[in-house]
Amino acid sequence: MPSEAVDDYLKAIYEIAGDDGRASTASLARKLSVAPASVTGMLQKLAVRNPAPVEYEKHHGARLSDHGKQRALEVIRHHRLIELFLHRMLGYSWDEVHDEAERLEHAISEQLEDRIAERLGDPEVDPHGHPIPRKDGTIPPRRDLSLLDLFVGAKTTVSRVSDNDSEILRYLSELGITPGTTLHLTERAPFDGPLMLEVGPDNEKQALGPRVAGEIRVLPPTANGETTG
Repeated sequence: MPSEAVDDYLKAIYEIAGDDGRASTASLARKLSVAPASVTGMLQKLAVRNPAPVEYEKHHGARLSDHGKQRALEVIRHHRLIELFLHRMLGYSWDEVHDEAERLEHAISEQLEDRIAERLGDPEVDPHGHPIPRKDGTIPPRRDLSLLDLFVGAKTTVSRVSDNDSEILRYLSELGITPGTTLHLTERAPFDGPLMLEVGPDNEKQALGPRVAGEIRVLPPTANGETTG
C-alpha cells in the first residue's frame, strides 16, 4: 500500500506535468513545500521500486510511469470527490474543502469512494471546476485557457479556478466569480495592470490583477468573441 508521502508526490507530479510531461525538482519542492534535496532523495527512491511509479533523470525531473499515473489519478479522484461531497452535502465553502480533502484522500476505502460517487450522481467536476477522474482511470478532457490569454472584447465562461490559495477563492466568491460565471473582458490595462471585466448576467464591473486572473481558466471564445461551449 502506498504511503501518504508517496501519494502526495505522485499527485503533485501529475498536477504539474499531466499525462506525459516531466515535473522538475524545483517545481515539486515549491508545490510540496519541501527542500529540493528532499525531493531528489524521494524521486531516486521511487525510481528504483518494483514496480517503479516514476521515471527520474537527474537535471530532467520526473515523469509518472503507467503504474504511477494510475495511482495518482486514483488519489486525485478521492480528493475531488471528497471536496464535492463536503461542499454539496455538508455545506463547506469552496475555500474550505481542499485542506479537508488533503487529510481524508488517503483514508477512504474504494467502497466508500463508490458510495460517495453514487450519492453525488457520478459527477464530472469538483467545486473548483477541476475534472474528476473516472473510476476506470481516465479523465474527462477539458479544453480551456488562462483568463490572462483572453483577448479584449471576448465573452467567455469560467471553466475552473485553482484551489491553491483559499484567500483568493474567498475573494473571487465575494466578486461572484466561480465556475459557470460569464465574463466579458472589456479592457486590459498596460504594464501588467488589471483586467476590467463585466461579471455575470448583471454585467457587474470588476477589476482583477494579473495574480488573481492567472488563477482562473475559461472556455475558449470563438472568433466573434462568444464562448464556444
